[in-house]
Amino acid sequence: MVALYPAVEPYDSGFLGVSDGQVLYWERVGNPAGTPVVYLHGGPGSGCTPGMRRLFDPNAFRAVLFDQRGCGRSRPLADDPGVDLSTNTTAHLIEDIERLREYLRIDRWVVAGASWGVTLGLAYAQRHPDRVIGMALGAITTGTREEVEWITRDMRRVFPREWERFVEPVPDGERGGNLAAAYARLLAHPDPAVRENAALRWCEWEDTHVSLAPGWTPNPRYHDPAFRMVFARLVTHYWGRDHFLADNQLREGMDRLTGIPAVLVHGRHDVSGPLDTAWELSRLWKSSRLVVVDDGGHGGGSFTDQLIAAIDSFG
Repeated sequence: MVALYPAVEPYDSGFLGVSDGQVLYWERVGNPAGTPVVYLHGGPGSGCTPGMRRLFDPNAFRAVLFDQRGCGRSRPLADDPGVDLSTNTTAHLIEDIERLREYLRIDRWVVAGASWGVTLGLAYAQRHPDRVIGMALGAITTGTREEVEWITRDMRRVFPREWERFVEPVPDGERGGNLAAAYARLLAHPDPAVRENAALRWCEWEDTHVSLAPGWTPNPRYHDPAFRMVFARLVTHYWGRDHFLADNQLREGMDRLTGIPAVLVHGRHDVSGPLDTAWELSRLWKSSRLVVVDDGGHGGGSFTDQLIAAIDSFG
């Protein structure tokens, strides 16, 4: 039984203009006098949902949630190849987080996030360690080429039939290369039918490679064609360019987080992000604590309970 906190509405919300004509949606929930915490959603491109508000004790935390560039309620929405993604990079997102912190007049905050939000959170914390009280991170990723190759190619050994369907739209000459980048090109194709098929196939694979978690069911968010297009465009944009990070950049920068406390939560059945990534990061980060969720994958089981407990430890 997932012990989510009761549903709450934001006590404050708005839109913040940042750089390059981008406008971010943000909201605050909980106790205006509570410990400040920012939540970084996954994807890239998932956006925040009302359910994410329930990760935070409304009496203990002043939680800030926002939709990253190009997704959710932020604008412009990355739902069309005419929307330029050249100013949607990890460096831009780090700047956005800092702009939001300054706008909300928060000196230091806890950084929480899941999946891609972990990679972004680590990149932000390494750039601004003096602004981080602690970190509560779930489904650990570090944005390496190795991780992307595992998800897009190596997992064909686990899901061979589904992988054949996944690569079917990719031209033969590109199947041995960077599959995320190949999909990004399909999603920029002038023919809408090609783009829509690519978004559908990408999201089918996304739904497949998290499916070893006990009790897994397909995610209904992929039924929405607009969500599929935004999500697929942003994920392939980032994955195809190694998340705009040098290889192993985050692992090699862990000394910048020395002394910052963290709880790392990871599901043992997470086939899309094998446990060794979380294990290796915890070994590099002496002030972190790794929690392995034996009944969870990329979510599921008691994963959410453990992530909430990790967040609560900073309240």
